[in-house]
Amino acid sequence: MKDNSYIKIASIYVGTIIGAGFASGQEIMNFFGKFGVNGLIGIIIATSLFCLIGSIILSAAHTNNIYSYNQLLEKIFGKSISKVIDFLIILFLIAGYCIMLAGSGAIFQEQYNIDANIGILFMAIATFITFIFSVKGLSTVNTVIVPFLLISIVYIGSNVILHEGININVLNHINTSNDYKFIISSVTYVGYNMIPALVILTSVGSLVDSKKNAIKGGILGGLFLGILALFILMPSLILYNDISTLELPMLNISSYSNYRGKYLYSIILWFAMFTTAIGNGFGIITRIKPIFNIDQKKLCFLFCVISIFLAKFGFSNLIMILYPIFGYISFLIIICAFLKLVFKGSIVR
Repeated sequence: MKDNSYIKIASIYVGTIIGAGFASGQEIMNFFGKFGVNGLIGIIIATSLFCLIGSIILSAAHTNNIYSYNQLLEKIFGKSISKVIDFLIILFLIAGYCIMLAGSGAIFQEQYNIDANIGILFMAIATFITFIFSVKGLSTVNTVIVPFLLISIVYIGSNVILHEGININVLNHINTSNDYKFIISSVTYVGYNMIPALVILTSVGSLVDSKKNAIKGGILGGLFLGILALFILMPSLILYNDISTLELPMLNISSYSNYRGKYLYSIILWFAMFTTAIGNGFGIITRIKPIFNIDQKKLCFLFCVISIFLAKFGFSNLIMILYPIFGYISFLIIICAFLKLVFKGSIVR
C-alpha cells in the first residue's frame, strides 16, 4: 500500500459526512451560524473532535483487525446490547441512503425541471456501479469527488469573504446570549454525524496499512471537514440577514457574484449527496451480506431497486425522529469507548 493511503481514508471520511445537510449550509447554520462569532469557536471544537474520534476509530479497527462496525459494538457493549444498536444503525443507513436518492430527485426537478423519478434513478444507478467495485469503488469515487467539493466550497466562500470583508461587530449582533450553548451544539453536531462515520471507518480496513496512516487519515479527514464547515459558515455569517431563513443557504451564497452559480452549486450538492449515499449504502451492504449470504452484485442490485421505491415516499419526518436518537446512541458509544481507553488502556480487549 502506498504511503498516501491516509489520503484515501480521509476522503472517504469526508465524503461520508458531507451530505445534503452539510453542503447545503443548513446544518452549519443550525448548529453554528445562530451563535455568531461563537459559532467559529464551535467549528474549532467540532473539528478537533472529528480529528480525535476519527483517529481513535481507525486506529482501534486496525489494531484489533476489525472490519465492520458490529464487531466494534460487540467489543464495547457485548452481544445483547450491540444487537439492538446494530438494528437501529441498519435503519439509519437505509433511511439515509433513501433520503439521498430523494434529494437527487428534488435537485433534478427543482433546478433543471426534470422529472424527479429520473433523478432518483440516476442516483441509484451511479451508486450501484460504485457498490459493485466494493472498497475500491468507494475509495476511487471519494478520492476524486472530495477534492472537487473542497476546492469549490473554499472558492465560493472566499469570494464572499474577499468582496464583503469581515466585520466582527456585525457578527457579534447575530448572537446576543452570553451562555455556552454553542459548545453543546458543537459536540451534538459531531455525535449526530459519527454513526455513518463509525460504519464506514470500520469497513475500510483493507485501506489501512498501518496505525500511523490510520491516525493520519482520521486527523486529515477531520481537518478537511473543519475547513469545509468554516468556508460555509463565514459567508453565511456575512450574508446572515439574506440567507438565515432559507432552507438551502449555500445555493443563494453561490450566486453571490454570478447568477449561474446556483446551477454549479446544485451539481456540487448532488455530488455531496452521492458520496453520502455510497457511504450509507456500502455500510448497509457490507453489514447484511453475511446475513443473506448471496452474491454481492445481486445484493447491490436488490438494495438499489428496493430503495428507489422507498425514496418516493419521503423520509423527512422519520429522519427528524431518528437522527436525535442516533446522536444519543453515538454519544454513548463514544463515551464508553473513551472510558475503556482510560481505564483499560485500549478501546477493545
